[in-house]
Amino acid sequence: MKMAPETLKIPAGGRSPRSVVATARLALATAMLLGSLGVARAADGAEHVKEATAITQVFGNGQRLTAVAIEYDQDVDTSKLSTASYKVDGRKVTRVYANAVPAPATQGQNGKFVIVELSPDDPDAPLYLQVKRDVIRKEAKASIVQAGGIATAGGGTLSASATAIPTNNVRNLIVDDFRQFAYTDPKTGAKLAYNLFVPKNYNKAKSYPLVLFMHDAGATSDIANTALVQGIGAVVWASPEDQARHEAFVLAPQYAKMLVNDNSEASPDLDITVDLIKQLTLQYSIDTKRLYTTGQSGGGMASIALDIKYPDLFAASFIVAGQWDPALVKPLAKDKLWIVVSEGDLKAYPGENAITAELEKDGAKVNRAVWSGRSSREEFAAAFASMAAVGDPIN
Repeated sequence: MKMAPETLKIPAGGRSPRSVVATARLALATAMLLGSLGVARAADGAEHVKEATAITQVFGNGQRLTAVAIEYDQDVDTSKLSTASYKVDGRKVTRVYANAVPAPATQGQNGKFVIVELSPDDPDAPLYLQVKRDVIRKEAKASIVQAGGIATAGGGTLSASATAIPTNNVRNLIVDDFRQFAYTDPKTGAKLAYNLFVPKNYNKAKSYPLVLFMHDAGATSDIANTALVQGIGAVVWASPEDQARHEAFVLAPQYAKMLVNDNSEASPDLDITVDLIKQLTLQYSIDTKRLYTTGQSGGGMASIALDIKYPDLFAASFIVAGQWDPALVKPLAKDKLWIVVSEGDLKAYPGENAITAELEKDGAKVNRAVWSGRSSREEFAAAFASMAAVGDPIN
């Protein structure tokens, strides 16, 4: 750094220009040394943010914005973070920690990403909300403020800032692991949009099962991923936890019109769905003896319809809140079925009882139980184990 001596004014009794220049040089050298040692002065935190990503998660009642990942230009000390470190408009902050990747974790670690978890019960959390037949879908975005100082892993401090940090990316947990395609029926030219999850470590030398999930009437849409965000019926099978236990393909067709109705009638899309499954078994290493179907409400009814028309297609079915004409269900008597329905469902509850009563007339063994919908995960697991131990094909 060069300083012109004539620009230096020395007060009476002050030092010479040479000493002032020397002091300036010493201060500059000291600052550079402290910086090299990782001892940085406090800096506006917002100025060190590279980007912010909104993170969504799907629950039984739809997709919700549940976290924000903020990327800084240096590693952050996770041990110094707290819920008071950030504020998000209209949301309750529940956990704050650092991570090496822009994703939630059970335990934080030093890294460039700060994960700000938000309560999924906030009024502003839902991104997919169904009110009767009306569906509301919101964009996943948030505005976040660093309300407290942030300690860096190098010993510096990123000071609090009043500058709002908008999210400019979106990461949809599990949903983003599905790919969207369209199948064209070779006979009619009709198109069927579908979402497909391929096991992350897919190996064509292995053989995999496939789970078909069909959405209910409320998710009828021409938006390709609606079946994935309405509830967990599709994504639960593709979760890291489930895939760790049972690697499987997950197929979630997106129907643009009603698939079945209350008169036990199905649209041609039901047959196109079967053709799509057969096409996938040729395209991938999928075990045709380990195909499974499930669906909720209209999707459960569609599963019943498929089991009747194609009795040898699926190894087992998981029917959620579905009903069908009992006079048509005879082919199900030898099937393996798990049926879940709420006692408060005025259609599906009596409908399923009528179906199982008819199946018992044809010699099927049916095991029944009543579970509380408020049960914990552990209580549900115990209740399931108790029923499964009996060994009846229909539960």
